[in-house]
Amino acid sequence: MTPSPDLAPDLAPGLATAARPAPDALAAARAEIDALDDALHELVMRRAEVVARLAASRAKTGSPLRPGREAMILRRLLSRHHGPLPAEALVRVWREILASSSAQQGGFTVAAYARSPEHGRLAREHFGSLTPLRSLPTASRALAAVAAGEAQVAVLPLPEEGEAPEDAWWTSLDSPRLQVVARLPFYAPRRDGVPEALAVAPGAPDPSGADRSLLRIEAVADRSRAQLAGALTAAGLPPRLLLLRREGGVLRALAEVDGVLAEGDPRLAALAVDRALPLGFYAVPERGVIG
Repeated sequence: MTPSPDLAPDLAPGLATAARPAPDALAAARAEIDALDDALHELVMRRAEVVARLAASRAKTGSPLRPGREAMILRRLLSRHHGPLPAEALVRVWREILASSSAQQGGFTVAAYARSPEHGRLAREHFGSLTPLRSLPTASRALAAVAAGEAQVAVLPLPEEGEAPEDAWWTSLDSPRLQVVARLPFYAPRRDGVPEALAVAPGAPDPSGADRSLLRIEAVADRSRAQLAGALTAAGLPPRLLLLRREGGVLRALAEVDGVLAEGDPRLAALAVDRALPLGFYAVPERGVIG
């Protein structure tokens, strides 16, 4: 039923009140937000001052990249996070802060083999919107840029079984000179269907307390997947993932194992293969809704 003209003026004020807060309440909320913004800004500036003091004191040497330390920070924040702000937004804010902190300690350039637009996006979101990003046409070009000092980190597609030889960058990675240091993205709100990449940088990464390592295995005699998995397990390195490539009479395998694995680990000596070379490790990414 259509309200009569006499009732319409009485209904309008009630509808307006329900649709928006009173002017005094709105002003108070905006004032509170402004005060919170000022407090957040003050803390961000104080954080930058601490980072600057740390860099000036020479307390940190080598690469400004500390992916393990960054993972520990983000895990701590995610564990205490609650409320309506999405965890993904929290991580993106802190990734910008962390990238800025790295830039304060020497700066860096990212060389990305953007095989798809998603890989370029992953590099940008992980290393910050202000970080110089070079998009290169092949994985070998991205790694060469890092080896030459033209970039401090390369972002490369996650290895896949049966990929083209030019994309199988892990088969010739010059480790320990260059090592895998991070897996991107560190946080994603879902577990399945997440585009991923690996970051490679000079030197060894730093442990985060929950890490996974990559191991390149070479064997002249042909081995089945089950035989290699059995040899890894017998050596105390049960694989979470095992990729195989057979080229020129040589079997190469990429194994992902739990924990930090470095050269000199006694488990490598117990591994019954012709050669086993650690390729680095990364903090285990966080997947799924937090809070």
